[in-house]
Amino acid sequence: MNKVKPTTCQATSNLEVSIPDTQKRSIVLYFYPKDATPGCTTEGQDFRDNHQAFIDANAVIYGVSKDDLSKHEKFKAKQGFPFELIADVDGQLCEAFGVWQLKKFMGKEYMGIVRSTFIIDSAGNILKSWDKVKVKGHVEEVLKALQEL
Repeated sequence: MNKVKPTTCQATSNLEVSIPDTQKRSIVLYFYPKDATPGCTTEGQDFRDNHQAFIDANAVIYGVSKDDLSKHEKFKAKQGFPFELIADVDGQLCEAFGVWQLKKFMGKEYMGIVRSTFIIDSAGNILKSWDKVKVKGHVEEVLKALQEL
């Protein structure tokens, strides 16, 4: 997929989020498996701690998982995230971006979100993407790529 089909999603703070962005900003859309788990918490904290640099680069950050808005609101409040979390309970956004995949853990196979990040311009073009993300150093890599666009 090179271009995003315009969509509207439910997010924290009782917002409807448009992808692509209607305010001419780039979107950093990061998919993560589950609220309040160690890797997902660390990744969110890294985006939180670098939030101003993303704003300075004219970008908005959205985290996405299949958790519902209630869980997202608690996770966002506890971690002090200054960005919104999208509730993709039905998995349509995960499917559209190809992040809902077969995974293996301790010999068991199951369907789940593969940690992935996308930079999307205001016209809906996917400018850069990462899949099977390792959390350590990832946010810095995304920020660097965004600044170089």
